[in-house]
Amino acid sequence: MLEAFIFATILFGFFGIIFKENLMMKIIAMDVMSTGVIAYYVIVSSRNGLVTPILNGNTNNNYADPVPQAVILTAIVIGFSIQALMLVGAMKLAQNNPTLETKQIEKNNSPAKN
Repeated sequence: MLEAFIFATILFGFFGIIFKENLMMKIIAMDVMSTGVIAYYVIVSSRNGLVTPILNGNTNNNYADPVPQAVILTAIVIGFSIQALMLVGAMKLAQNNPTLETKQIEKNNSPAKN
């Protein structure tokens, strides 16, 4: 059931990127899709019965793999930096255009036909 909600989140973000006309809505949709992908990776990589690899004298050898945690942290940081870069690009476009609608921006910036 949880996986279905995660896939729905990814699909909502994907369709938001495709069908929304406003740049801010596209940026938010991309963030929603990224959150869904990260949540799916967390669900896939989580397993029961594993302990953290901390030395405490216990002889249990079922240690959790720290690589998925590092990958998730890296994905979060990269997603944050991409979102910040997209917001800066939207701010630069907003300085030259009165709107953030993609069709209007394309119309304003296309070369004039004779």
